[in-house]
Amino acid sequence: MSSTAGTSAPQVEGHFLDRIGIPQVLKWGFLGVLLFMTGLGVESNILTPHLVEVLHSKESAVAAIIASYSLAVAVGSYLSGALSDLIGPKKVMMIGFLVWAVFQVGFILAMASGVFWLVAVTYFFRGFGMPLFTFSFLVWVNITALKSKAGTAIGWFYVMFTGGLPTLGSLVAIGAIPTFGGGVGGETGAIIFSCVLNVAGFLLVWLGCHDEKGKRRIAPEGETASQVIFSGLRLTFTNTKVLQGFLVRLINTAPEFGMFIVMPAVISTSLGWGQSRWLAMTVAVYAGNILFNAFFGNLGDRLGWVTTVRWFGVFASAVSLLAWWYVPHMVPAGSGWGYIVSVVAGVCYGIFLAGFVPMGAIMPANAPQHRGAAMAMYTTAAGGATFLGTAVVTIVLNITGAFGMSTFAQNSAVIWTFVALYACAFIMVGNLRTEQDDPEHRRKIKEADTQALAIQEANENRVTIQDPAGRD
Repeated sequence: MSSTAGTSAPQVEGHFLDRIGIPQVLKWGFLGVLLFMTGLGVESNILTPHLVEVLHSKESAVAAIIASYSLAVAVGSYLSGALSDLIGPKKVMMIGFLVWAVFQVGFILAMASGVFWLVAVTYFFRGFGMPLFTFSFLVWVNITALKSKAGTAIGWFYVMFTGGLPTLGSLVAIGAIPTFGGGVGGETGAIIFSCVLNVAGFLLVWLGCHDEKGKRRIAPEGETASQVIFSGLRLTFTNTKVLQGFLVRLINTAPEFGMFIVMPAVISTSLGWGQSRWLAMTVAVYAGNILFNAFFGNLGDRLGWVTTVRWFGVFASAVSLLAWWYVPHMVPAGSGWGYIVSVVAGVCYGIFLAGFVPMGAIMPANAPQHRGAAMAMYTTAAGGATFLGTAVVTIVLNITGAFGMSTFAQNSAVIWTFVALYACAFIMVGNLRTEQDDPEHRRKIKEADTQALAIQEANENRVTIQDPAGRD
């Protein structure tokens, strides 16, 4: 009996992960995404001032470089879903890593040269790598997770995604910058060091995930390559719910990326708290997001996806975004207690941002016959949020600057623009209700998944008892 118990232990672990929303066959992939995004997160809150310094350029010019990168992320995000449909998510993750690796080396060398256009080109093409790697894994999660745990599984994905970018990435930057000498040189050393984390993340996914669903084509065999590639775009123009879902997800995290541009100089310089405290604030804000991604995914599975997104995602995010911007300006600049209160306001935004998690389940549920295409548009919106966030900042700052407005007024205009976008999302998400938003349907799906897991566990235990070695 002792040998039998020892043999069956891994199966118990697997069922436990499935029940909390993590597909057991992809467990190493989740950790790999965390490491990869941590590598990217190292530069997230230092890159704008770093490029201003090494290129001797204005912040507006650097913002244009970052905006072009965001455009590449948006295109790559679409391709991550479309190519996953065509050749399977695991192969797309390999392509994404290779693209990132080649152009990351080019980007580092370009920064060392100080040539503006070379930095812009290499950083633009590097932008395709991240979404091809990470969002194709999200497609893999979506086609593998239990139906009753779809929202929770997506929540766990975003625990890893935001756990790395920017949370753990910023924490690594806090330690790495002084380790490599501080200043611009320390920032360069930290960016180079981050590559080790990216490589480790890729290896965990590639060597640790062997689920067959991720290795093969998802789209129906009868569709040609061009039909598969463009199916997401075609679906968006023929299914108004997919279009509205795309816009809601696009708006979702746009303010997050906009704040990466607006807030660093405000917190560290204008309000006198310094770079290290800005990075620490970022860690706290997105630590809150990490802790609540899986929670809101699970809440969506229990309460209804649309209800969760509309009130905990859209409405609460808009209110807390205003608090994160105005509270630091209402307390004494540079004060210790004022900094703590400001961090609390930011943490509230990070927490309620997680309320959007069920959108990853809502999109494919509104196009059940074309789930892969719907996920392509979801991942496009997820990547496009980077572009929208940086574009809003660039456009609003240029317009308000032309009117001679103060820096505070310009940045406030940016924040209120994001609030207006949230108001639009609040209206649109109400039109996206699915079967899952019906309590009776949720109950039936949960019962079916519980029975399936019980049967699977019983079969595995029976085989183990008959032969502890697992032979028939």
